Amino acid sequence: MTQSDIQSVRLSNGKTAKVHTYLFINNEFVPGHGPLIETINPANEEVICKVHSADNSDVDKAVDSAYDCFQNNWRKVAPSERGRLINKLADLMERDIDELALLDALDNGKAFTVARDVDIRESIGCYRYFAGWSDKIHGKTIDTTPDKMTYTRHEALGVVGAVIPWNYPTMMAAWKFAPALATGNCIVMKSSELTPLSILKFGELVKEAGFPPGVINIITGFGHTTGQHLSTHPKISKMAFTGSTVTGRRIMEASSNSNLKKLQLELGGKSAQIVCADADLENAAFWACGGIFNNHGQSCNAGSRIFVHESVHDKFLELFIAETKKIKIGDPFAEDTFQGPQISKPQFDKILSYIEIGKKEGAKVAFGGQRWGKKGYYIEPTVLINCHNKMKMMREEIFGPVVGIGKFSTVEEAIELANDSDYGLAGCVYTKDINTAIHVTNEVKAGTMWVNCFDVFDQSTPFGGYKQSGFGKELGKYALQEYTQVKTVKYYINKL
Repeated sequence: MTQSDIQSVRLSNGKTAKVHTYLFINNEFVPGHGPLIETINPANEEVICKVHSADNSDVDKAVDSAYDCFQNNWRKVAPSERGRLINKLADLMERDIDELALLDALDNGKAFTVARDVDIRESIGCYRYFAGWSDKIHGKTIDTTPDKMTYTRHEALGVVGAVIPWNYPTMMAAWKFAPALATGNCIVMKSSELTPLSILKFGELVKEAGFPPGVINIITGFGHTTGQHLSTHPKISKMAFTGSTVTGRRIMEASSNSNLKKLQLELGGKSAQIVCADADLENAAFWACGGIFNNHGQSCNAGSRIFVHESVHDKFLELFIAETKKIKIGDPFAEDTFQGPQISKPQFDKILSYIEIGKKEGAKVAFGGQRWGKKGYYIEPTVLINCHNKMKMMREEIFGPVVGIGKFSTVEEAIELANDSDYGLAGCVYTKDINTAIHVTNEVKAGTMWVNCFDVFDQSTPFGGYKQSGFGKELGKYALQEYTQVKTVKYYINKL
């Protein structure tokens, strides 16, 4: 079956939009040779459109395009010019911010206002931040002995392969595109087959910005086919992946069995929020609520385990439920919507099953716990109490609007509970005591720790996990290390 690239799609508010459905390779939209994939509107369970997917030959074409461009063009472009192009791309995203947000809201189900004011704006900021780094990446001169001159070069890796998830389509792409481009790499990115529309629109902006053909290539397809071939491709020097720990293991195996690619893996999480006895409980309830229910609970760093000191548990719970009741669920295009639908029917079913498992294991539903509405993959924000770490729903990543709340007696016990997890992506502590804050943040094994807040990001601060939450850093100066390799150069100086 064939179809044209541009398709007209209908939004839940009755308006229509134009979308790309082909692959973006070598600065052109081209049909794929894999099966057409239906992308579903999670707000009404209807098909938005069908997009082309990449088979092995398409992956090869995208990688060859990137490889040829790197060898013959992009690596020779002045760093300041790379920065100018990245800034131009950010300008175009700013111009088309409403359209990008519309596509994320349509495809993912997140609130349009959140997509526009948070996801897309933060993505634009990410491109601007790394554009500034483009001409500031350099090595060092090293004084060794009088008869040698030694220096290091920080060189691009070549072609980067990237696989991004469906929860933050535009933002997760930015976190990989921006540092890869700033450091002089070309890139082939596979979008999630569930949310390809906004990143294909991004391809249109890449060409308009004036990037050379082949620098950026965007393909869509399933992980076990398209993603697998990309992960094993011999011309790919690095794989950058955000997604589940299970898939992260497969990418590690693919790297091992192919050309020992450099890897950067940002994987699952089961982050703990610790509410101490001296905490400002109103502040803690406000941040803890956002920490789990932002993006419908579909965040790898979601604070899905809350441990509260036994002396303030009941008061905190009262305040937390009051905050949860403020959440407005509904149509992603309604101005006051905070929580839209979950991404898909399988994810919807999985989340509800975890709620039932929690109840069978002894947890009590203090709020929510049901489907919301009759159409769309909506689930009420759900608060489970009487929870402990032996429960399946407290150990496994649910990836939905479900939080488990338990008690602790001492700070040391809280630290032990927080660390009793296979994951280590993030966490936080709510306390007025700076000594407690420093002690807890030092002792909890997680890549990011917040104090008296949660889910606060800046372009300049690194993000990445411990343990089975992966390795490598996104954002900040640390991210540059993920996309470069260091070469040592030594000159022997003949004595005159």
